Parts: sequence; structure tokens; C-alpha cells
Amino acid sequence: MNTDPVNDLLPLPPATLHILLALTEGERHGYAIIQDVEARTDGELRMSAGTLYRSIARMVEQGLIVEVAKRRSRADDERRRYYRVTPFGSAVTRAEVRRLEQFVRMARARGVRPALP
Repeated sequence: MNTDPVNDLLPLPPATLHILLALTEGERHGYAIIQDVEARTDGELRMSAGTLYRSIARMVEQGLIVEVAKRRSRADDERRRYYRVTPFGSAVTRAEVRRLEQFVRMARARGVRPALP
């Protein structure tokens, strides 16, 4: 049986998608990912270090992201690990966004709209 490795990972857990989105702009270390997620969600989502690093370990195993071998600068803390999205990770991100867009289109076609604040 032929399976599509991209679609096999869908739907993505929310933490995974947030991490992938944080890394689409470039390499980041864990704390920078946490800060990016919090900033992008206006503080509504605060990812714990435990969630982040469990997700990162799984994502590395799945081939979505890789650890970057070198540090950015000598002044950078050598304990920091930087990550970047792989081409496979980019393909999965695009597929998940496409899936979510289709879902929203179906909801709107049935008259479902977000509640106003």
C-alpha cells in the first residue's frame, strides 16, 4: 500500500504547528520559539518548556525539523540548541494550512462565523 508521508502526519497537534510556524522565519532556540508563539497568539497560548521539548523531540524523529550544528555567535550560550524546518517539515506545514483552510471554508459555507469579542 502506498501512503503519503505528508498526509500521514495530519492533522498536526497544535503545538507542532505553532513550532513549525515559529521556525518558518529561520533558525531559533527553544526559548525563542516559546516567545514567538506567545507573541503571535497575543499571549493566549503560553507553551511550557515540557510541551516544547517533547514536541521538538518527536518532530526531529519525524523529520520535520533538525537541530542546527553550529551556534549563531561566540557570545551565544553553548547550551542553546537551535532548530530549523526541513523541506519535509515545510511540506507538512503547507499541507496542514491547506487542510485548515478547507475546514474554515466548509464552516463558512454553513454559516458558521467566529463570535465577536
